[in-house]
Amino acid sequence: MSAIGIGQSIVLGVVEGITEFLPVSSTGHLKIAEGLMDIPVDDKAVVAFTAVIQVGAIAAVLVYFFRDIARFASAWGRGLVDRGQRQGHDYEFAWWVIYATIPIVIVGLAAKPLIEGPLASLWVVAGSLIVGSALMWVADQRGRHKRNEDDTTFADAMLVGCSQILALLFPGFSRSGATISTGLLLDLDRIAATRLSFFLGIPALTGAGLYELKDAVGGGVDPVPLAVGTLVSFLVAYASIAWLLKFIAKHSFDAFVVYRIIVGALLFALLGTGVLQA
Repeated sequence: MSAIGIGQSIVLGVVEGITEFLPVSSTGHLKIAEGLMDIPVDDKAVVAFTAVIQVGAIAAVLVYFFRDIARFASAWGRGLVDRGQRQGHDYEFAWWVIYATIPIVIVGLAAKPLIEGPLASLWVVAGSLIVGSALMWVADQRGRHKRNEDDTTFADAMLVGCSQILALLFPGFSRSGATISTGLLLDLDRIAATRLSFFLGIPALTGAGLYELKDAVGGGVDPVPLAVGTLVSFLVAYASIAWLLKFIAKHSFDAFVVYRIIVGALLFALLGTGVLQA
């Protein structure tokens, strides 16, 4: 039985809210924070707790992009009952999000023992932070940033959606980092790649949180800290989304690349000296 206190849940909620949509790896930062607070990172209830508080961050996306999501959902609903409504981009995009979520669901269920076992190691997190930063730098430099959101295609959505698997298997790689980098390699501009990353993350992360809810509550995690952590992650994530979209409108992703390398190197050092246990 794993007990996570309210103070720890607030810390984890802040970490989750800041890092879920920034391309720096929320899973990696949560595992580092848990390690520093002596919370067992491989405990099933702890894994479930972190998955559930992600729902708070996802709720922030739903609120922040409510008009866009309502537009997509409305177009999808109209298209289901009226063939004439199926030619619009919004109707197609709604289906693309659904299709692009299927691969990560299949891999997530099939590889669950690995994800919660050997791949949960902080050594994996450290290496993934650095490798993922290299991919992001290449993508930002090589991408031509010439296509906007209206130019996205089914192939774009599937490739970006499948790239979420990298972060699922290798915590530290960053789901947003992998998806944004893929979008940039497909020549989407920074805002289009980031917004696509947000929309594609909603079903996968919400599903993961709801799936793990039973383990979080039934596994010994007090529902009060769980609720507090989720609320904190919502509030902080909302602010992070607003900040990120304003930041990338005028800046490259270089700052995130440098930050990831520093954190990865520091984590290697902490693990190597025994300050943190993998």
